Amino acid sequence: MKRSINTSSGSLLALIREGRPMTTGQQLLLTAQLSVPAIMAQFSSIVMQYIDAAMVGSLGAAPAASIGLVSTTTWLFGGSCSAAATGFSVQVAHAFGAGDMKWARSILRQAFVAVLSFGLLLAAAGMAISGALPGWLGGDPQIRSGASLYFLIYSAFLPVLQLVILAGGMLRSSGNMHIPSLLSVLMCVLDVVFNYFLIFPTRDISLGGLTVTMPGAGWGVAGAAVGTGLAEVVVAGLMTLFLCTRSPHLRLNRERGSFRPTRATLRKALHIGLPMGLEHAVICGAQIMTTVIVAPLGIFAIAANSFAITAESLCYMPGYGIGDAATTLVGQSYGAGRRELARRFAYITVLSGIAVMGIMGVVMYLGAPLLIGAMTDVPEVLDLGVMALRIEAFAEPGFAAAIVAYGVFVGAGNTVVPCLMNLLSIWAVRLTLAASLAPSMGLRGVWLAMCIELCFRGAIFLVRLVRGRWLKHIPQRAAA
Repeated sequence: MKRSINTSSGSLLALIREGRPMTTGQQLLLTAQLSVPAIMAQFSSIVMQYIDAAMVGSLGAAPAASIGLVSTTTWLFGGSCSAAATGFSVQVAHAFGAGDMKWARSILRQAFVAVLSFGLLLAAAGMAISGALPGWLGGDPQIRSGASLYFLIYSAFLPVLQLVILAGGMLRSSGNMHIPSLLSVLMCVLDVVFNYFLIFPTRDISLGGLTVTMPGAGWGVAGAAVGTGLAEVVVAGLMTLFLCTRSPHLRLNRERGSFRPTRATLRKALHIGLPMGLEHAVICGAQIMTTVIVAPLGIFAIAANSFAITAESLCYMPGYGIGDAATTLVGQSYGAGRRELARRFAYITVLSGIAVMGIMGVVMYLGAPLLIGAMTDVPEVLDLGVMALRIEAFAEPGFAAAIVAYGVFVGAGNTVVPCLMNLLSIWAVRLTLAASLAPSMGLRGVWLAMCIELCFRGAIFLVRLVRGRWLKHIPQRAAA
């Protein structure tokens, strides 16, 4: 009698570690099992930003523009936190693939010290520059104070955000996508609740014919930042508690060990994370340059640009979720020395990303008025935002190829060349085109440049994926 095979994600991941063969159906099933929760986590994260934008946008164009002005800089700091955590979480994925759980727990302990120290330094730097930042970005004087206050509060909560990213990345690298996903949804819900009471002032609302006085702090832009930070505090505590006490393989109460980072672990973390951090910094520099290009176009253009970026995020977050799954699958295949299996997971995840984001592009084109309309009722901002989204919809399949292929290369511990490819694409193509088109075409020219650049980026990432040079970084130790 043929023995049935457990199809849970944990059992299928064990097949990778044990060097056992996997059918195409099992590979597809495992990809879906890891991708769906990761997509939910990414989606809830963007919904949280969308809610912030919608709530603040209801206060008018100026408050929305205050957040939009510093949005690329907040992305820079958040991405730096992500790069720092990835340097360690990829090592954990490799340890899992090799079946060395003691090594994985050792890396986790070291990561807590190294990454949280980095988060504290980043917070201090952000708070130090918060006063001058809006001026550096060329923001209108009437929105500078709000933008400065928002970034100050955001920076103060960076160590908490760093902990959320680290704990979530460690769980995902071990193959646990569900807990980070569920807690991300919780963070989104808490963000709504905190924002509701912190952004708006005390007011009367009508419920079933009854008038109820709803208390509120009336902090506006500052309330959005504080609400998000408080939601992060709750989730950071819960996620870290689960990681350290309940995770089957990573819980630290299994044994005692040193938290002092070793030279070898730090060196590998820097090898993986430093190129990602530098790339993110340079890309964000390009995004900030884009903000500088958009800023002279006026408050309406700044607000519309910010809303369109937030709305588009709802469409490309599935790509990042599948990219997270690709990093885990390729990373564990790397640790197990299964080169051909890594290649197959790479193709499955990239093609899945292109298909899903292609559909999302259609949804974004058709639903653009609803997506932007949920965040603003200012006609000028609405028209510009819809125009931007409909241009960008055509770039979603190419963007998917770049996002997921990047996740594949990260899982293989190969980050230098992909980082250089991203930098070349954004600085040589996007910024050059945007600077050339904005004076004559306004915001339309900026988003047309972005569309062209994303298609170009997707093409060069697909070429590198198919050529297969990234596979040479994976030691061949077992047949796939």
